[in-house]
Amino acid sequence: MFAVLSPVRKLFGRFTILISILWLAACQPVDLSNTGGGKSINPSAPVPVALLIPLSAQSPQEQNLARDLENAARLAASDLDSVKIDLRVYDTGGQAGLAQSAALSAVADGAKIIIGPLHAESANAVAVAVANRNVNVLAFSNNATIAGGNLFVLGQTFQNTADRLASFASRQGKKRFVAVHSNNLSGQLGKQAIEQAVAISGATMAGSVGYDFSQQGVVAAIPAIKAAVTNNNADAIFLTSNTAGALPLFSQMLPEAGISPATTQFIGLSRWDTPPQTLALPGVQGGWFALPDPQRSAQYITRFQAAYGNSPHAISGLAYDAIAAIGALAKSGSRTALTRGSLTQPAGFQGVNGVFRLLADGTNERGLAVATIRDQKLVVIAPAPQGFGGAGF
Repeated sequence: MFAVLSPVRKLFGRFTILISILWLAACQPVDLSNTGGGKSINPSAPVPVALLIPLSAQSPQEQNLARDLENAARLAASDLDSVKIDLRVYDTGGQAGLAQSAALSAVADGAKIIIGPLHAESANAVAVAVANRNVNVLAFSNNATIAGGNLFVLGQTFQNTADRLASFASRQGKKRFVAVHSNNLSGQLGKQAIEQAVAISGATMAGSVGYDFSQQGVVAAIPAIKAAVTNNNADAIFLTSNTAGALPLFSQMLPEAGISPATTQFIGLSRWDTPPQTLALPGVQGGWFALPDPQRSAQYITRFQAAYGNSPHAISGLAYDAIAAIGALAKSGSRTALTRGSLTQPAGFQGVNGVFRLLADGTNERGLAVATIRDQKLVVIAPAPQGFGGAGF
C-alpha cells in the first residue's frame, strides 16, 4: 500500500497559492452593522472605483495574480454599456498595513467604492479603516468570518457550496451524512457549513470526524470514519479536503478500508477537477462537487486570453464581477447605486462564472453547477441555475 501511496503523499504536501491567499490566520470580525450605507455617486460622471491589489507582493505568483485582477477589471470596464468607470489602482504589497494606507488614500482621492484587497486580514483592516467614511468594500476573499457591515466577500464561500451540494444530494435520496474535516480554521468552518446545509436540506448529520492536518492524522482518522459510516448507517461522506491537502489520501484509503463509493456517496466541499491530475485518482470517480457555470467560465477564459495573451488566474474573475455589478447598478442612474441596499438587490448580477448576488450579512450566493468524475473526465450532472429562486437556491 505504501508504494502506491508514494505519489499521493507528494500531492498531500503541496499547498497552492489559493489556500494561502483566501485562508489566513483567523481575523477577529468587526461589528460594522451600524456604518453608513455607502457613498452617493454622480450618475452623469464616471464612477471613481479603487482597486486594491498586491502588485509588489513578495511572491511572484501573487504579483501575477494582481496583474490578472487588474486586467480582468479593465476588461469588465470596457464591456460596460453607457457607464464609465474611473478605475484607480492602488498597491497593497500583500500586507494589511499597506492595504489600509492605500484604502485611506483612495477615499481621499474620491473613490466611491473599493474593490479588493486580496487577503482576508487586509480586507478586514481596510473595511475598518473606511467604515466611518461611508465606503463599501468588495474583497476578493471567501472568508465569511470577516464579512459584514461595509465589507462584502466576493469569493465562493463554504456555505454557498455546502448548501448547493446538500440540497442536490438530499433530492437524490441521500439522507445521512458524515462530515470529515481537518482540525484547523478552514476545516472547522467547512464542518459548520456542512452541518448547517444538511439541516436546511432536511437530511441528518450522522456524525463528524476531525483529523490533524498531516499524513499521520489522515491515516489515524480512517478507522473512525469507517465506524461513523457503518454504525450510523450513513449514505454520504462530505469531505472538506482538497487535492493540495488530504483528498488524495482519503480517496485511496477509504475504499481500501471498505467504504465503497458505490454505496456511500463521496461529496467534496472543494473542487475535485483541479489540478487536472486529480481526475485520474481512482477514489474520486463518481464523487460529487460544485463549481461555477463551466460554459461561462470557458467564455471568460477565451476572452481574457485573446485580450492579454495568458490564461487568467481562477480568482481574477472576481474583479470582473465586481466591476460588472458596479456598472449594472450605476446604469440605473440612481445616486444611491452603491449603497448596501442596491448592492444586495435580490435579483443579483450576471458574472463571468454565472449569476451571483451579495447578501446582507456580507457574504454572497453564486449559481453553482454540480459535477462528478466519470472515466477521469468531468461531467456536469446538475447545471448551474441561471437566476435566483430556482433549483439549488
